[in-house]
Amino acid sequence: LGGGMVPGAVMLIAGEPGIGKSTLVLQVALHLSDKQVLYVSGEESAEQIKLRANRLSSSETKIKILSDTSLENIIYQAEVHKPEVLIIDSIQTMQSERLESAPGSVGQIRECTQILTGFVKKNNLPLILIGHITKDGSIAGPKVLEHMVDCVLQFEGDMNHVYRILRATKNRFGSTAEVGIFEMLSTGLREVANPSEILISDSTEELSGAVIAATVEGARPLLIEVQALVSTAVYGTPQRSAIGYDLKRINMLLAVLERRVGFRLSQKDVFINIAGGMKIADPAVDLALIIAILSSDFDLAMKKRWCFAGEVGLTGEVRPIQRIEQRISEARKLGFERIIVPAGNLKNLPKQNNIHVIGVNKVEDVLHKVFQKKQD
Repeated sequence: LGGGMVPGAVMLIAGEPGIGKSTLVLQVALHLSDKQVLYVSGEESAEQIKLRANRLSSSETKIKILSDTSLENIIYQAEVHKPEVLIIDSIQTMQSERLESAPGSVGQIRECTQILTGFVKKNNLPLILIGHITKDGSIAGPKVLEHMVDCVLQFEGDMNHVYRILRATKNRFGSTAEVGIFEMLSTGLREVANPSEILISDSTEELSGAVIAATVEGARPLLIEVQALVSTAVYGTPQRSAIGYDLKRINMLLAVLERRVGFRLSQKDVFINIAGGMKIADPAVDLALIIAILSSDFDLAMKKRWCFAGEVGLTGEVRPIQRIEQRISEARKLGFERIIVPAGNLKNLPKQNNIHVIGVNKVEDVLHKVFQKKQD
């Protein structure tokens, strides 16, 4: 949130079902031991919430639990108990008597949010709303819901992995560059202080198709492992598959490799995976992806202490990227010896100690520096 909860602020936490939204918000409530918290749930009974709270924390708290979906009753209870923090889980289950439509409908969500917003602004207390998302990833309900709240937080992660990312997509009272990374345990969510060490394999063996990329999540630099597997297409039509990265961008990079550099990959299957269940949208991962694809194709392992950061354009040039100093600093902190970056980022870059920074202008330059030395 960029410094804490502002009195009267309305915060919406959105995410897929089962990702851990209720767990996250309940943990926040349990940590607010000096505040009077009213936790309203339209999905669970008070007994179920108490069982989860006992699992997450053993200390006594002042949380009051209300299991109800009637908005008018919730407002009445809030006026009686005068909480300092109000939590609604979830906004899609709330129903106002003013409308006859069912809970979760566009009208009900808009009306309930509007009434709750007016109440907390008048009484100067923060409100946390939990919202579900649809299959296409947007917040369920009207788009206007995002405009009515002060802060929108997206809670993301892969259900098959233990890591979760909390990012702000809108924040009227702080930065949207803050990112929280958590590990889901049986006792709740634990903050991951240094995610780079977890996301990189600690294997001492050098393997082909595995390359380290220096990326940025919000304002936070991360080192991630990019994995590629290239094999001959058996069934005629080559397969293209990507987990954790945009498949359209992968196809673009394959076209650049074929048209600009001369590698024939049109008759080969290409599979891409971002290790650890991470979903990355940073174009600076392009360079690492290309190296991983060619490393798998040549069956040449990359050096363990090399990493890459650079955006690749359609002409094959390696374009300058943002936050280059943070990326280099993160690589140096984790003991990397070399980092290959766009030459355009070296102009105003201060002298780096304990890490060799190599600038490249085109994809061909990278291939000569990486694979020529490997073959020699």
